[in-house]
Amino acid sequence: MSTVLSAVAWPYANGPRHIGHVAGFGVPSDVFSRYMRMAGHDVLMVSGTDEHGTPILVAADAEGVTARELADRNNRVIVEDLVALGLSYDLFTRTTTRNHYQVVQDMFVSVRDNGYMIEQTGHGAISPSTGRTLPDRYIEGTCPICGAPGARGDQCDTCGNQLDPTDLIDPVSRINGETPEFVETTHWYLDLPALAGELGRWLDEREATGLWRPNVIRFSQNILKDIRPRAMTRDIDWGIPVPGWEDQPTKRLYVWFDAVIGYLSASIEWARRSGDADAWRKWWNDPEALTYYFMGKDNIVFHSQIWPAEMLAQNGKGDRGGEPGRFGELNLPTEVVSSEFLTMEGRKFSSSKNIVIYVRDVLSRYQPDALRYFISAAGPENQDADFTWSEFVSRTNNELVAGWGNLVNRTAAMIAKNVGEIPEAGKLEEIDRALLEQIEAGFETVGSLIAAHRQRAAIAEAMRLVGEANRYVSETEPFKLKAEEQRPRLLTVLHVLAQAVTDLNTMLAPFLPFSANAVERALGGELEIAPLPQLQEVEDLDGGPAYPIITGDYTGVPAWGHREVVTARPVAKPTPIFTKLDPKIVDEELDRLGTD
Repeated sequence: MSTVLSAVAWPYANGPRHIGHVAGFGVPSDVFSRYMRMAGHDVLMVSGTDEHGTPILVAADAEGVTARELADRNNRVIVEDLVALGLSYDLFTRTTTRNHYQVVQDMFVSVRDNGYMIEQTGHGAISPSTGRTLPDRYIEGTCPICGAPGARGDQCDTCGNQLDPTDLIDPVSRINGETPEFVETTHWYLDLPALAGELGRWLDEREATGLWRPNVIRFSQNILKDIRPRAMTRDIDWGIPVPGWEDQPTKRLYVWFDAVIGYLSASIEWARRSGDADAWRKWWNDPEALTYYFMGKDNIVFHSQIWPAEMLAQNGKGDRGGEPGRFGELNLPTEVVSSEFLTMEGRKFSSSKNIVIYVRDVLSRYQPDALRYFISAAGPENQDADFTWSEFVSRTNNELVAGWGNLVNRTAAMIAKNVGEIPEAGKLEEIDRALLEQIEAGFETVGSLIAAHRQRAAIAEAMRLVGEANRYVSETEPFKLKAEEQRPRLLTVLHVLAQAVTDLNTMLAPFLPFSANAVERALGGELEIAPLPQLQEVEDLDGGPAYPIITGDYTGVPAWGHREVVTARPVAKPTPIFTKLDPKIVDEELDRLGTD
């Protein structure tokens, strides 16, 4: 058994999340975490809402509310949506807790005292209309290196080079399109060049494992070629105060310095709420622990460079040496699991252009497992993918309903009608053994694929086995076994089907937690196959405002593998597990989008 940290990207709280977001960070991390728990590993899955930075202030100003009021509202919307999607966080918190503030400030002090924060005067981008700092990622222009348009103030996605806003040709603000002013200002900079050697050695070790997706490791190694100090403070009044600069209230720690530390602060908060304040160290200080970070590809740089550099600096592992700080020697990522982008009807998601569908809207009209299934089967795992309503309807009806749902429904219906309970098996024939052996072997195949973050292949293999079980029904024709002398064979076939459904349900549970519990009940079981997350209202541990969290008890899940079906268990006439969709919804949804 391994100790496994699932560190899930922090959704930004400037608005509700759309399905492109959860396709990158949400569903993949949950499928992995649920599987790893079933495989016997000790999993800690943490995240929260990222609530600092200029975009929050901009959105708050537009609505005439404070930044905290906006963050509070969007935090609650995001929490409710992620619970409704079934994401099994041990703790989903937020970056405005006092615990997070303290952890971030302690991290800053350790990095600074080890010599990896350097005070420099540089040029900051200011919005002429508001006087506020513009974040690097909210400035766009032409890349001075490759000439590509749309390069950001921190990097060019086309050539992969690291940039500063002042490098861009014809820079403009993504917020309002105005040309920023560049003013002289003093900030603390993370001395990335002094950490580049260790970062490079670590990335080379990661490459040698062969585990990282090739695009992620290549991108991560390429950005080391032009590494430079990066400012870790900003001229802004919404954020975490800078230790030592308490007399400068308009200086705050950069949101991306504080947000990535959220993985650590959330783990510490979880431990404090568990009653064992040091329990987090099992995932962070034990060198045998495994740590996986889930995100979309636009966040790779922060997880394969900035956050590892912060941890190396805290550990005292760069060119300047140093001693581990309060948090001991922190584990660097075992793997950065980055998904590509999900587009919608062939176009990039854009809230401002109404090319968007929010998680809440999908879940208000469709079953959560239908969305989870689409993301798992057709999501942007290792290349960009497109969400279309026609494919959503097709996969729901032809695969979930006609494939898996049909197998479950007719198995339960035949048992209810002919026996009323799970029957004992008689003598197995070759066709029976062949099906059961295929499905049992599928646990190794599907599990290995999930562990390797190949979830599309994993669910495709599970659904192939569903197809084999449906073919078994067609070939054995239990509905024709009506004569008394055929009853022993009928009971055996129904037993085999009950066993097949039980095992396939275990196999599909990480992908489809809501229906997993419904399938278990359809066959008369009471086990919670896939425990669901809970929204809890909690008090801040250090006296701040109360807030909602996501947590849950995910113990007691069945082990990953074959589980003998319980005979003599009553089975009633079933109701459909999945809802078949009317093809007319395609046009209805496209009308909502205003798509021709």
